[in-house]
Formats: sequence, C-alpha cells, structure tokens
Amino acid sequence: MTYKPKSEFLHVMQTRGFLQDCTDLEGLDDRLLKGIVSAYIGFDATADSLHVGSLIQIMMLRLLQKTGHKPITLMGGGTTKIGDPSGKDESRQLLSSDKINENITGIRKVFSKYLTFGDGAQDAIQPNNADWLDQLNYVEFLRDYGRHFTINRMLSFDSVKLRLEREQPLTFLEFNYMLLQAYDFMELNKRYGVALQMGGSDQWGNIVNGVDLTRRISQTQVFGLTTPLLTKADGSKMGKSAAGAIWLNEDKLSSYEFWQFWRNTMDADVGKFLRLFTELPLDECARLSALEGAEINDAKIVLADAVTTLAHGAKAATAAQATAREVFEKGGVGDDLPTISVAACDLSEAGISVVQLLVKAGLVGSGKEAKRQISDGGARLNDAPIANAGVMISAGELSATVKLSVGKKRHALARLG
Repeated sequence: MTYKPKSEFLHVMQTRGFLQDCTDLEGLDDRLLKGIVSAYIGFDATADSLHVGSLIQIMMLRLLQKTGHKPITLMGGGTTKIGDPSGKDESRQLLSSDKINENITGIRKVFSKYLTFGDGAQDAIQPNNADWLDQLNYVEFLRDYGRHFTINRMLSFDSVKLRLEREQPLTFLEFNYMLLQAYDFMELNKRYGVALQMGGSDQWGNIVNGVDLTRRISQTQVFGLTTPLLTKADGSKMGKSAAGAIWLNEDKLSSYEFWQFWRNTMDADVGKFLRLFTELPLDECARLSALEGAEINDAKIVLADAVTTLAHGAKAATAAQATAREVFEKGGVGDDLPTISVAACDLSEAGISVVQLLVKAGLVGSGKEAKRQISDGGARLNDAPIANAGVMISAGELSATVKLSVGKKRHALARLG
C-alpha cells in the first residue's frame, strides 16, 4: 500500500500495522479530513465477554474516537441467531434471545473500558441489529434486497468456499448471514449516517457487500476497511492459550492470568503487539522490540502492564506484576493468583483428588492431561512435585489454602469455601 494517508486516523492505522485493505483509501482519507466520520464494527453475542481475538477491533474503535471520530459497537442481537460462517468449520449452537441479551450486557462491560459512551458527536453508541432484523418481512426482504446478490458471487467468498472445500455442511440459515450483514451497513447509514465499516480480513466479502448494497439502494458512498488476520509467531490464533480463552472481562479471567498471557508473549511478537495493543509511541515500541536475550523480558513486562492497564486499570496491572514477582522470583504464593473455592459437598471423607482439583482450577483441560502432567513431573502442590495421581487433598489442607502449579507459568490457589 503506497498511498500515505493525510488524516490522523488512517495515518496511525497504517504506521501501527492495523491496515490491510480498504475499498477506497484516498476517498476515505478525504472524508475523514472533512469532519467527524461514524464507523462501526459488528460483534455477535456468542458469549458474555469478548476475548483477546477481538482486541484489535476494539483498539481500532478506540483509535477512531481518540482521533476525533465516532465509534459504533454494533451488537448482533439479530445475526447471533443465525451465526457467521466466516472462518468456521461447522455450524455453531443457536442461542435463545434471553441468552443473547445476557451476553450483550456482559460485552458492554468490555467496551466501557476502552470507549466513552454518551450523546456527544464523538461519543460511542451501541445499537442492536435485532431492532431492525427482527422486524423484517422475509418475502419483502428477499424481493427488495436479495436480487442484488448473485449466488455466483456469494459462492466465491472464502467464508462459503472454505466450508464447501472441506465438505463441512453450510446451512441455508448461515448462507443468509452475508445478506443481513450487508443490510446492517445500509440501515446504520440511514439511521446514524455511518460511513465506514471495519473488521478483520475474514470479513472483507461481507463488508464489500454492505458497501455495494448501500450504494445501490441509498445512492450513498460508504467505505470498508480490514485489518490483517492476526496470528502469533507460531501460527496459532490470538485469543486462546493452553488453559483456554483469554477473556477480556475480569469475572471470566483474573487480571493476573490476563497479565501473564501478555508476559508470556513470544519474542518475535513483542514489537507487533506493542504497536497494536498499547498506546506507547512507535519509537518506544521499536526500542523495546529490539531488546535481545534476557532483556526482552523487560519489554514483555511493559507490554503486559500496558495492555492490562487498558483492560482492567493500573491498579490491577500493578497487582498482577507484584504477584508474578512473588511467584516466580521469590517462590511465594502471591496475592493476586486466581483462586477457586471448593464446596464441602464436593469432598469425600478423604477430601478431593488432586487430579480433580487441577481440572477445577483450569490449569489443565482434562483429567487425562492432569495425570500426564503428574507423571511427567510437571504438576506441583505447594511447590512440591505431586507424587502420583492418587493424591487426595483433605478438607483441613483446603482450609489453609493450597497452591497448585502446572509447568512454570500456570498457578492457582484452592481453598474451602
């Protein structure tokens, strides 16, 4: 991409590595220079929190607001009932309306940490596409809008093509998703003057459909842009770790575990993550990412502190770092380690097996994995190797709190409660 944007938003997007494709980069740049632009990203409510796989989108919306424009976090209360086939190998479980609304409430907590909501010209808003999609008359919808979509073109999009190539079923319900997402863009343009849709590169086809439909129906020029598909240096997706999803809500993942995820970043990813997920100046990002040997760990601590401060606040970041220092440098327990409560009804006369406890603490994914870690010497109880998988933890031990560890970086506390 040789064009050098003049608007602050696109300039920062480009220099920090957010920008992949744009339907009309120069046209969007001109539009941004002329005044406030409203832009949206859609989020389906499949869980009651987002995870770090969505963080690049959230940072884009934050950047948009900080450079003088209006972010819109569109909740997919309607589209969640169908399911986006993009990047999926199989159909996802359909959720009830009540569960979707409950999830939207949880997701709002994430956005409130990064964006300012309100009634001002640059304040974020959070509409729900159920407000218009639930009211659609299906026959009229197909007649008025379905004629603008050809099956030939829809079959060419990766979200459809990849599923068919893998011989994975793609339901007609999911096939409709791209029509509804395009309709969302047109509806947001009518209601709120939205001129830009943003998303990951896997959303390019859906975004282009929305740009095209809005142009055809409303005779309005709108724009779309995407970010690169974000993977870690080992090729794995952002958003998950060995222990599970890295949630952005603290009630689903402790600030210590969140901080530790970023502290464990691979050396090769440090510079990229500093540019995308922090607001440190670019020259400081470059300086930190150039550190070598043991010094790169200093950069990882800066990264973990900065990302955790945005997500959970400076106090949580400081506490997480202090706990890490206590656990790793001094061999202590640490005040901020994730803690699980074990109910008395879960205990037999002998207590609870250490295998069950490791699973319950989320340090392993299954009892089989717990037994393997124990046999390999990778699991510890109160910093001592666990002798065998038959070890039982008594009610008395849990009354005083026990520390569980798997490997060097996964720790949790368990107590009777």
